[in-house]
Amino acid sequence: MISQRMRDEINQQINAELYSAYLYLSMATYFEEQGLPGFANWMYMQNEEETFHGMKFFRYLVSRGGRVDLLAIEEPPRSWESPLAVFEQVLQHEQKVTALINGLMTTARELSDYATENELQWFIAEQVEEEEHAEAIVRKLQLLRDAPGGLVMVDSELANRVFTPPTAQE
Repeated sequence: MISQRMRDEINQQINAELYSAYLYLSMATYFEEQGLPGFANWMYMQNEEETFHGMKFFRYLVSRGGRVDLLAIEEPPRSWESPLAVFEQVLQHEQKVTALINGLMTTARELSDYATENELQWFIAEQVEEEEHAEAIVRKLQLLRDAPGGLVMVDSELANRVFTPPTAQE
């Protein structure tokens, strides 16, 4: 059985993951409006990934006998100044999520909740990838600044992203 404190914190994390999915869907809408379907695709895939993360926490909490409380999801922003501004926010957001997951790990260790600590290892590794991918795109966009041709090339690259849910062993 999972402790009340850990349950409450995982419920908050489920909310944060679903907010992330909602945020990326809003960003996809922005990119659709800008005529950048590859950027939009990247955000659609990110939406799917964040929904998967939320459900992974959801299923874990249920498996430990915890009750899932679906909390209200905050409204995300709707517009940005540029594709670079969007990805700078993506990077900041992923860094925030990393901090939240690190906080969960701290709680799990304080409570000697080894099962949750084990589950969180997957999320910690995942966040390293999330930040790395966002930072790489930020750097590309910083290099392009005023090169529309480069933006089209990055758009084409991002159109190739596909979300493949991890297997049970991952």
